[in-house]
Amino acid sequence: MTEKTTLIIGSTGKTGRRVAARLQDRGLPVRAGSRSGTPPFDWADPATWEPALRGVDAAYITYYPDLAAPGASEAVRALAALAVRSGVRRLVLLSGRGEPEAATAERAVQDSGAEWTIVRASWFFQNFDEGHLLEPVLGGTIALPAGDVAEPFVDADDIADVAAAALTEDGHAGQVYEVTGPRLLTFAEAAGEISRAAGREVRYVPVSADGYAGMLMEYGVPAVEAEVLAGMFAEILDGRNAHLGDGVRRALGREPRDFTGYVDAVAATGVWKG
Repeated sequence: MTEKTTLIIGSTGKTGRRVAARLQDRGLPVRAGSRSGTPPFDWADPATWEPALRGVDAAYITYYPDLAAPGASEAVRALAALAVRSGVRRLVLLSGRGEPEAATAERAVQDSGAEWTIVRASWFFQNFDEGHLLEPVLGGTIALPAGDVAEPFVDADDIADVAAAALTEDGHAGQVYEVTGPRLLTFAEAAGEISRAAGREVRYVPVSADGYAGMLMEYGVPAVEAEVLAGMFAEILDGRNAHLGDGVRRALGREPRDFTGYVDAVAATGVWKG
């Protein structure tokens, strides 16, 4: 275990805040890598990177809005190189499963000279209660450009457990962990499980990529980000990820959490009651 500072880039995000909490629970010093952090970190402002990396031994890297966004891999490459020059020893990258653009960012981290671990994930369980799908769930209709494709939804808590282990323990350097849940679900099946747990109907409706981008903009997502997300979803929701990975088992020695347990726990909080 290390007692040196770990930088969590995206420390307010779904996985970042969970990783930070796990390290803090172990009494390890954590630096928040966000625009509100001290010092601040902003992907759009490279001048903030060096101060955030100063005195850091390991870093968890998440890129906003997604590694498929234009310029993402170049930014990750520049950050990884700067991190190594700044004395950062270990880098853990949250990557996208089935995203060709993400593979370029992975190579940038792998070529940096640091000890590296790649954590590849696709759809989080928590998109349904903490992310952009919460409002559609509350409205009773989940519309996505996914057809009837099955996805290996994964719990953000499992991702955080894997990332925390890679950041603080030996034995994970040079590993690519494909993290998934224990079974495949279509979005219609996921909506059905949410319906059962929430006690009201939530249905899934397939839409086109353009239609989905328009819906995101109606929810206040900036046009450029909406188009990137819609294009990415339409691309990766084509069945390429319709298989399970063993990353959770390999990294942690246990099975991943199941979607049913997640929906039951969330329903008990009342968040899906509106």
